Amino acid sequence: MLDKSNQHAAVLPADHPPVVGGKIGILIMNLGTPEATSYWPMRRYLKEFLSDPRVIETNRALWWVILNGIVLTFRPSKSGHAYEQIWNKERNESPLKTITRSQSEQLSKLYSGNTDIVVDWAMRYGMPPVKERIEHLKSLGCDKVLLFPLYPQYSATTTATALDKSYDTLKEMRWQPAIRTVPPYHDDPAYIDALATSLKAHLKSLDYKPDVVVASFHGLPKSYLMRGDPYHCHCQKTARLLRERMGMKQGELIITFQSRFGTEEWLQPYTDKTIEQLAMDGVKNVVVITPGFSSDCVETLEEIAIGVMETFMENGGENFSVAPCLNDSKASIKMLKRLIDRELSGWV
Repeated sequence: MLDKSNQHAAVLPADHPPVVGGKIGILIMNLGTPEATSYWPMRRYLKEFLSDPRVIETNRALWWVILNGIVLTFRPSKSGHAYEQIWNKERNESPLKTITRSQSEQLSKLYSGNTDIVVDWAMRYGMPPVKERIEHLKSLGCDKVLLFPLYPQYSATTTATALDKSYDTLKEMRWQPAIRTVPPYHDDPAYIDALATSLKAHLKSLDYKPDVVVASFHGLPKSYLMRGDPYHCHCQKTARLLRERMGMKQGELIITFQSRFGTEEWLQPYTDKTIEQLAMDGVKNVVVITPGFSSDCVETLEEIAIGVMETFMENGGENFSVAPCLNDSKASIKMLKRLIDRELSGWV
């Protein structure tokens, strides 16, 4: 009787190229990060990010002139200063990279009992690149790969472009692995429960009760919504479900959108303007949660926790706090594994 464990070796000709297979790869993907805060690393990162037609939907020739003539001349220094405020000095990297790596490592530990599952991580922009990590998984014998963009709310500017980059890699492969993708999880009970657990723990740690909790999501040009991007609807549903899960009333947890740039109208209400107005209206105590970010990053740690906080205080606010993203907390890893397990059904 033929030993199945050695079946390939028994039937392949002696001069046949080596064949490895039978493994399943899980690739978690986040947005990306510069490799340093100085001008040229920031410029390289911003150029890759802002050259993506999924991110900037405008006339390509006109945008090339604006990007290379104006944006990449002045923006790298400004962005570098922001990153410098939150940089992980110990590892010499951004918190986003530190946390995403940790998420991958913790998921790997949870799957360590199954030697046929390999967990890896990549960034859509910057390092480590998606192409490199997919090729690495294939080299390890992963003939099935689950792609997991870490964006709860779907947008063409995030989920779609991460998957685009993955498919570009597949187009160059002679022998492609089978592919699955994790769908948006903006309304998944496991995700809402993890958010509620995190928010409750943060509120309990404070010595004050917030007058209002602001759920701040990354912004998007309004024109993208009008062209059919579902992101706005996904954010609204997440905020509503979290509000219901927390037992809060409409005005106790409100939704806003941050991180806009340029002159075009973006999704409203704007986070900075809303929190400024709250302070001017006499609201003294605010907590911000950022449910659209799977990991703390420059948008949460610098833009909100430093910049928006200063705006709130300067206009009469007294207590301001930002709840951590789910990051690599136990609740987060448990939730991610639950979503992964569901998508691996039939493969494992």
